[in-house]
Order: sequence, then C-alpha cells, then structure tokens
Amino acid sequence: MIKILVSDIFDYIDNFASFDLAEEFDNSGLLIGDMGAGVENVLISLDLTQSVLEQAKKMRADLIITHHPVIFEPLKKIGFGDLACEAIASKISVICAHTNLDKAVGGVNDCLAKALELKNVETLDGFSDYLRIGCLSEKLNCKCFVKYVSQKLKIPVRATNCCGYIKNVAVLGGAGEFAWKEARAAGADAFITGESKHHILLDAAEADFCFVDAGHFGTERLVCNGLRDVLKNKFKNDVNFIVASQKNPVFYCCGEKIWH
Repeated sequence: MIKILVSDIFDYIDNFASFDLAEEFDNSGLLIGDMGAGVENVLISLDLTQSVLEQAKKMRADLIITHHPVIFEPLKKIGFGDLACEAIASKISVICAHTNLDKAVGGVNDCLAKALELKNVETLDGFSDYLRIGCLSEKLNCKCFVKYVSQKLKIPVRATNCCGYIKNVAVLGGAGEFAWKEARAAGADAFITGESKHHILLDAAEADFCFVDAGHFGTERLVCNGLRDVLKNKFKNDVNFIVASQKNPVFYCCGEKIWH
C-alpha cells in the first residue's frame, strides 16, 4: 500500500526551501505530474537529462527531483522524444527546486560551505539569502587556498591571484559572479562561485582579490546528496531516495591531462 504522495514530498521541501522564495524569472515547483500520485522511488539529480531519465525508468521511479528546471522557457511545442514528454509517458512526476533551494538553509550554498569545511558560516544580510561567508581553520596563501578548494571539491578550478592570505571565504554556487564585490565588501578574502566572465576576473585581479571559478556543476552537484539525506531522514523507509549518476557536461584539459 502506497503511503506517500507527491504532495507530501513537495510540502516537506516547501517547509525548508519555500517555493515562494523562488525568483520571479524562475520556474520551480511541480513541473510534470500529479500531486496526488503515489511515490515509492525517487531519483534526485542536478538536471533532467536523457541519461537521468533512463536511470529513473530503470529504478521504476515515481518522482524525479531536480535542481535545474526541466521547463524554463514557455513551451510552444512538445515532441514525442522530448524529455518532458517522455517523463509524462512514463508517468514520472518532476519537482524542480531551483532558486528556492539556492537560498534555503541546508541548500546549495550551505552544502558548498560545508564541503569546504568553513567555520562560523553566516548568510550575508541584504543579499537575497544567497551569499554565505565563513572562515578557514587556518590562513592560507592564495595558491595554497586554490589547491585546497580543488582538493575539497574534487574538481579543477581557475582563479585570480592575490598577494594576501585567505581566511574569510564567501561562496555562492552556480552563476554567482555578480556577488564578488559584495563578498569583498563584507570582509571576504576570497570568493568561490561557478561561473565568471573575463571582465569580472580582470576586475577581481586588478583589485588583488582571489576569485575562484569552480564551475556551475562542481559548485551545485553537492546539494543532491544533501537533499537526499534530508528527505531520507523525514520519510525513513517509506520512500527510496537515490542520487542519480550524472557527469559534468564539460571536461577540462591541460596539456596531456584531462579532468571530467
């Protein structure tokens, strides 16, 4: 007998990552399916891709929870091979928790801060609940700090150099380059995000500030495990929660060495 409905999981996510907090441009919520559908198996992923959908079918998932919305722009047509159509045909509901999960306590940015083992983490006031700032257990010079970030996140990163030491660190996963000046003004010695344009990096370098670009995928994928743990703790053995196997869509190459 099915005990849990899509609405139960949606409502619980709404309790700690309110969908009302999503930005106006966003499309978070139940994007495919039915609130009244029963749920026994759930797949959690950063994105809904063909590979993720195949994993969901294989495990007989009733629900997929993603961070990035499967439907973002208004759809003018749907083909039989489109992911949304395939999910509907497979009777798999899809909940997307995007900017609301970025802001949430225990969400994307808290997971990033935790992975970096930052201490005394706080939300920077007046910045839409996105930006987190904390401190390292010891000061590091810039190059040692960048290596530390790469090792903790297990990914290659790129960064601007600075002359000083790093102690206070601000993080904003995903496309957060816009916040580096606010992070610096708040006392951060370094800022970590997932995307950066050349002129942003140039400005940071000119300001003698350490700006670390760890990639969109690399800074946000951590939330999948965090969300799984929170949901497993709530629904115990009534629902099976699995994190999808998903690879970074880009790879990094330096000479003969390649990172995925």
